Amino acid sequence: MTRTASVERKTNETEISVTLTIDGTGKRDIQTGIGFLDHMLEQLARHSLMDITLVAKGDLHIDDHHTTEDTGWAIGQALKEALGDRKGIMRYGACSLPMDETLSHVAVDVSGRPFLVWRAEMTTPKLGTMETELFREWFQAFAMGAGITLHVENLYGANCHHIIESIFKATARALRAATEIDPRAADQIPSTKGTLGGSL
Repeated sequence: MTRTASVERKTNETEISVTLTIDGTGKRDIQTGIGFLDHMLEQLARHSLMDITLVAKGDLHIDDHHTTEDTGWAIGQALKEALGDRKGIMRYGACSLPMDETLSHVAVDVSGRPFLVWRAEMTTPKLGTMETELFREWFQAFAMGAGITLHVENLYGANCHHIIESIFKATARALRAATEIDPRAADQIPSTKGTLGGSL
């Protein structure tokens, strides 16, 4: 079975089309109109080995907020749909990822229960044209759309480019581990409840 999904999202603020394949090779074609965001989403695809095609047209004449947030939601929703009933997945994944002077840690539970813990301070207000405070908004929307519990922490670092990039790469690696099929339990839902749909 191919774990893939396509999502279309259209509002008065953005128009987004995304196709995501979990069991891919990291192929990507990302066009958001925000250069640094494109770079980060390319890292997400490359290091998770998910194939992601995304085209977004947003109200960038206002600012980058709506486009950033809505791409997070759309990619998350595509991941949620591609996972289906989540049968056979490893469910949990974590990665501590160094990038030069920076170390970031990301842990994920593909639980059906969306939650974000964000512990990353940015000392630079912008990277390229993009405000660094918007990265939390992207991850919040992504976790909500995907129905995952996501803990993100930058342990230390000086360069904000390195901090953000290490977070995206660590997220990609954690997701890759969590969404892999468990060869010892490929026909089982990884929960004693028998479902991963958001129930406590």
